Amino acid sequence: MARLVPIDRREFLKGMAAGGGLLLGLYVQLPARGDTAAGDAAAAKPHGPFAPNAWIRIDPDGSIACIVARSEMGQGVMTALPMLIAEELGVGLDQITVRFAPAAPAYTNQLIGQQLTGGSTSVRDAWTKLREAGALARWLLVQAAAERWGVDADACTVQRGEVIHPAGDARLRYGELAAAAAEVALPPGVFLKEPDEWTLIGTPAPRLDAPDKINGRARFGIDVRLTDMAVASIERCPVFGGVLKSFDAEVAKAVPGVEAVLAVESGVAVVAKDTHAALAGRQALQVNWAFGPHADTSSAGIRQRFERRFADAGVMVREDGDPDAAWSAAARTLEAVYEVPFQAHACMEPMNCTADVRADGCDIYVPTQAQTRCQRTGMDVTGLSEDQVRVHTTFLGGGFGRRGEQDFVRDAVRLSKVLSRPVQVVWTREDDIRHDYYRPAGLNRLRGGLDADGMPVVWKHQIVCPSILSRVSSEAVADGIDRTSVEGAANLPYGIPNIGVAYSLESTPVPVGFWRAVGSSQNAWITECFLDELAAAGDQDPFALRRRLLAEHPRHLAVLDLAAERAGWGLPCAAGRHRGIAVAESFGSYVAQVAEVSVDGGEVRVHRVVCAIDCGLVVNPDIVAAQMESCIVYGLTATLKGAITLADGRVQQGNFDDFPLLRMSETPTIAVHIVPSEAAPGGVGEPGLPPIAPAVCNAVFAATGVPVRSLPIRL
Repeated sequence: MARLVPIDRREFLKGMAAGGGLLLGLYVQLPARGDTAAGDAAAAKPHGPFAPNAWIRIDPDGSIACIVARSEMGQGVMTALPMLIAEELGVGLDQITVRFAPAAPAYTNQLIGQQLTGGSTSVRDAWTKLREAGALARWLLVQAAAERWGVDADACTVQRGEVIHPAGDARLRYGELAAAAAEVALPPGVFLKEPDEWTLIGTPAPRLDAPDKINGRARFGIDVRLTDMAVASIERCPVFGGVLKSFDAEVAKAVPGVEAVLAVESGVAVVAKDTHAALAGRQALQVNWAFGPHADTSSAGIRQRFERRFADAGVMVREDGDPDAAWSAAARTLEAVYEVPFQAHACMEPMNCTADVRADGCDIYVPTQAQTRCQRTGMDVTGLSEDQVRVHTTFLGGGFGRRGEQDFVRDAVRLSKVLSRPVQVVWTREDDIRHDYYRPAGLNRLRGGLDADGMPVVWKHQIVCPSILSRVSSEAVADGIDRTSVEGAANLPYGIPNIGVAYSLESTPVPVGFWRAVGSSQNAWITECFLDELAAAGDQDPFALRRRLLAEHPRHLAVLDLAAERAGWGLPCAAGRHRGIAVAESFGSYVAQVAEVSVDGGEVRVHRVVCAIDCGLVVNPDIVAAQMESCIVYGLTATLKGAITLADGRVQQGNFDDFPLLRMSETPTIAVHIVPSEAAPGGVGEPGLPPIAPAVCNAVFAATGVPVRSLPIRL
């Protein structure tokens, strides 16, 4: 039986404002090749008669537009979110056109508080409201048809964008009903389909963005072209915190195509008629920097700072039982220090932004995860009002948290304002690697104690690392705790009677930011690897020990059991191979992975990964599987390959030769299994990453007898 969902009329009216006024040419249709501005103008149709809310628009010609308020960076929101609408609206995915939403309050991610794509929240935020949007539109269309026919609306049905007469002898297309539906009074509530009525949700529907990405029509930020657009490349100080002293622009200006060289807040900008000239002019530029107080910063020095903080107790974020007393009374104790390096995001599409600032408005064309922030950046730089700053979201060539930052947006808006013309700021790969907001480095001291039977009875964990949140807001760490830094540690699920987790904030000159899976990406590795060390010390099987300690956590147990079963845990491996297992909960989902690994001298090769996930109700199982694969590949790069190191105040890596990514030939066979669940949807864009590093490192531990306590793995 479908259930009645009351309509919040205030939210409906807000949606009507967005669905009507805002959609009057402000939403973005990805343009065909050529002038992006002209493409946007051509895409902006006059206001259609039926825009019942912020997410749906139906024109008399029958065209149906779904407005997607989250950024498509490969994770599948351009398909998953329209599936929620289409399910309730009664149309096929092949019948709709998808538009990216403008920056507007109606599109706020309620789980974050702004229009932003992150935290694996897209489906979780949209799960109810987009289905309600589709159900409301369907109800209004059916009511309009019933009134025209003079029949009971409850007796009418819908199928593929048509309302069907109770007798089955007449049909009306949604486009034919659009004008009449716009005049129908709102109902007190709408009925949502029950799971047994779903025909689209839960199916492996094809990705809507795939065809245009394959044939080259998809427009990424780097593809934007505007009339009279200049291209700018910015030389930045190589040392964090350094400032510009002087520069000689004459040689750069002599490069054909270079039009201007000027100092900006982030360095020296070379502005040219095209990208080639801008990069050539920048290469010829001569700049003198004042490197400042951080010119001697090094990875070794940062590690020493972290080590000194171990002398402090830190701020307790969790304390169960009496960890200190249990440590003293334990039959056997074990202590370890785990180290994680800084990590770059390494998006395939380097940072870029195009801005067009005029006296009466500002248009920002950008591959961004954060539309609200981009709009505020435009307002801050230009002094224009909110309705004068328009954000046009393009496809993103990778995000992982990096494209929520505003450095590349601010540069483009400032340059456009100064030059009174459209400007596209482009970054090189070296810019991307050397001027990132990195995943924080950190040291972790763990102490564990076993009883006489080899069971863990005490767990003590001290985390020392910089804070992401302190850069965003001092109020976020007013109690001395960065909640993102303790994710995956403070919520340790194991039934150990005495647990103490402490956090020590230690800042460095290195800018840090949100990196895929945030704190869980590090802490799951640390906690899951240390648990294997305790299992070995107590002569216990790692899988069996986890099962005993997770007796009160059925969702953890379900994925753990499924991954172990499908991986053949307990059965012999192929010659020379060993298995490792790990389980982690993050972003509302539960994931376990088993990695099958060989070690040949100093080389670690991952041959196979079996992944089990419980992410609650599933919208599109193919997208879930693809995101698990993506997380595993991204996580393997950080496990086996890359690290950001510093010397003389600067990042030592600059491109994929010294910050390598996992290659296709190195990618293991990956099998993904989804646990059936009736729980509310969890995230999928990030939860697959935390278990992969510990699964691999635990396999290496099984192979060598030596625990891996620093990343990337170096044997």
